Amino acid sequence: MPAPENRFKARLRRGETQIGLWLGLGDPSVTELASHCGFDWLVIDGEHGPNGLRDILAQLRAMRTETHPVVRVRDDNRAEIKQMLDIGAQTILVPMIESAAQARAVVRSMRYPPEGVRGVGAALARASAYNSCPEYLETANAQTCLLLQVESRAGLEALDEIAALDGVDGVFIGPADLAADLGYLGQPEAKPVQETVRDALRRIQACGTAAGILTSDRALAQSYADLGVAFLAVGSDVGVLGAGLRALRAAF
Repeated sequence: MPAPENRFKARLRRGETQIGLWLGLGDPSVTELASHCGFDWLVIDGEHGPNGLRDILAQLRAMRTETHPVVRVRDDNRAEIKQMLDIGAQTILVPMIESAAQARAVVRSMRYPPEGVRGVGAALARASAYNSCPEYLETANAQTCLLLQVESRAGLEALDEIAALDGVDGVFIGPADLAADLGYLGQPEAKPVQETVRDALRRIQACGTAAGILTSDRALAQSYADLGVAFLAVGSDVGVLGAGLRALRAAF
């Protein structure tokens, strides 16, 4: 039995727009609920959300198989990427990528030798169904999916080289940190920021790589979809729950 097919990765390659939601609450029940709502993908946020290894494991188990989990790690730490892959995450989002050299190192962290440096511990791992997938080691590299997050001026300067790297399946533009680095802290909708964002999305696509972004602004989200953004997150569990509760209270 080989590694499970990564349907999210396959759809990226076909150029389909997949709609996602950010999960920052770190709760398996919220993750389970969200996975019943029809989103193509859900981000379990290990960078800003209160998520450790076992928290993410619990959410991976809670998620329905129809929805694809994307795990955002804290940074480009090789050991953490290895652990996330071993507990069953096939798609990893790595934040704060600022150079092609850094991106190449992350690509190697995602792959078993000889293509990379991922440690071999599949016999102990949920990813291989605890060693009941005899072909896991030989097939895992083809089914992992790497998304890199570019969110600074330094990252933009290296964007074309990053996006063109073999092993990079998608590049995600982080509008909040990019806005801050451009001098518009807390203003990702500012016109200069949006001009920079759109230029970056076009540059990623010109390299033949899938482009992604997050926004809770529906008009912006539609404009990104019109640009052909391949993985588009349209909100978060925190935002949706907070807005729903405030609207309910305001109605009474």
